[in-house]
Amino acid sequence: MNRSTISLGRILGIPIGLDYSWFLIFGLLTWSLATNYYPVEFKNWSTAQYWFWGAITVVLMFGSVLLHELGHSVVAQRFKVQVRSITLFVFGGVAQLGSEPPSARAELWIAIAGPVTSFALAIFFSLMQPLVDTLAPVLAVTKYLAYINGSLGLFNLIPGFPLDGGRVFRAVIWGATQSLRRATLIAANLGRFIAFCFIALGVWQMFTGNFGNGLWIAFIGWFLESAASSQISQQTIHDLLSGHHVSDAMRKHYVTIFPDTTLEQLINKHILGDGQRVLVIKQNDLVIGLLTLHTIKSIPSSDWATTSAVHAMIPIAKMKWIRPDAELAPALEEMDRDGVSQLPVMIGDQIQGILGRDDIISFLRTISEFSRN
Repeated sequence: MNRSTISLGRILGIPIGLDYSWFLIFGLLTWSLATNYYPVEFKNWSTAQYWFWGAITVVLMFGSVLLHELGHSVVAQRFKVQVRSITLFVFGGVAQLGSEPPSARAELWIAIAGPVTSFALAIFFSLMQPLVDTLAPVLAVTKYLAYINGSLGLFNLIPGFPLDGGRVFRAVIWGATQSLRRATLIAANLGRFIAFCFIALGVWQMFTGNFGNGLWIAFIGWFLESAASSQISQQTIHDLLSGHHVSDAMRKHYVTIFPDTTLEQLINKHILGDGQRVLVIKQNDLVIGLLTLHTIKSIPSSDWATTSAVHAMIPIAKMKWIRPDAELAPALEEMDRDGVSQLPVMIGDQIQGILGRDDIISFLRTISEFSRN
């Protein structure tokens, strides 16, 4: 979870988070229900009742969105794909997978699980309505949730990547061509086309008198276009890195320090003085740990003068590291998955260099320039 996300705990071992943008859509939807939907359904309610039931409905709606994402996640876990987190935000929800599905079949089942969950919820809330027809507010909530879950399921089946329908489309192309790369590019470009259609429809509605609805549709189109373009960029990076190894991009020159060096000394000399972001700690010529900016910042600055490197380091037993002959593209994916910016490159207990995100970016820039010639 990043700093813009509020942790809500875990379900099935998956961290659940609430992005701060969720509060914007919560307020807008509650306002819409309290001023439009419920006043039509109930003429004699008080303003407080409209807002109360509006808020309850929005919370339950996002509960449905969470179940939609859990549908994806449960199937992903069945295919041994790690689910890093589920985040609820302004556009609904997203389940972050730790890696691409292992096969076209897995992609198909993971993608379709979300809409199937939404349709199941729509049927559930529809079947509930005869049971609560004497409880007018509850009946109104179930009607709305049946409608919104059915709409969510249908919307996600639009074949625009990265919507679920776009992922189903990618799975079909992947199965037909046996190429994840080709399937991703085809699906992402179709997603961009559909996104531009959303934007055009939204702009048209804005200029024909339906400004609010048109603005929202255009905003959704912009979001989809950004997501599809990002997927194309990721695939381009993966293609450029393909065939290259960690040893091609790693930084062979690194700084080693003694275990008893104080944080104040190494900050003044190596971090502020030389611009280093990671330091290797050696004792008797053996690597015993790693010190990063993140670990240093976790210690109060008032203690820097008295805290030695050995007490602040990440010990070698807990260090994440990588071999120099590992492929560079999976290495970058691993860094993204683990949320690290620097990886020591090692063979056995001997360090060969440091691989950082900035090293990969510099290497990408170089090979990109050569590919254009």
